[in-house]
Amino acid sequence: MRWLPLVVVALLGVLLAAGVWLSRDPNREALPSPLIGKPAPAFELPVLHEPGRQVSSEELRGAPYLLNVWGSWCPACRDEHPVLTRFAETRRVRVVGFNWKDEHADAMRWLEQFGNPYWLVLTDYEGDVAIDWGIYGAPETFLVDANGVVRWKHVGPMTDATIEQDLLPVLAEVEQAGRGRAL
Repeated sequence: MRWLPLVVVALLGVLLAAGVWLSRDPNREALPSPLIGKPAPAFELPVLHEPGRQVSSEELRGAPYLLNVWGSWCPACRDEHPVLTRFAETRRVRVVGFNWKDEHADAMRWLEQFGNPYWLVLTDYEGDVAIDWGIYGAPETFLVDANGVVRWKHVGPMTDATIEQDLLPVLAEVEQAGRGRAL
């Protein structure tokens, strides 16, 4: 009975050590997306700059695209915008904007103020399509291959390091797979 406190303290020490050991992964806060390796959710959304025009997910197939979720109300989107603009200027892949739960006039004003790096801007005013994609905040970014399969997801603002270390290797694989298919 007198060893009981010592045993309890020792067990707590073992649990603490196990927690520290398991948390050594630098990417431990990343939430895996169940969409990776699966077809992107189907959608048909209005185009921000042409409100009467709808674009479907099927129309985007045939070439890879980077889907970037943003909103004029999102401070982190402002932080990532210059990074995304520099990447879009490389024209390595189509960058599609996914304007989420925003007012049309606010989104237009934001792009006028900060510039429009997007090949196309789709709008999800009510947020219904975002639910299908598992979007729970902005910014979020997805890489979708030419067959419409989600290959990569990033939650939070894109940085130069994120693009270089995380996105570009996956994009190279997607591009290589596309070249192999075309042969």
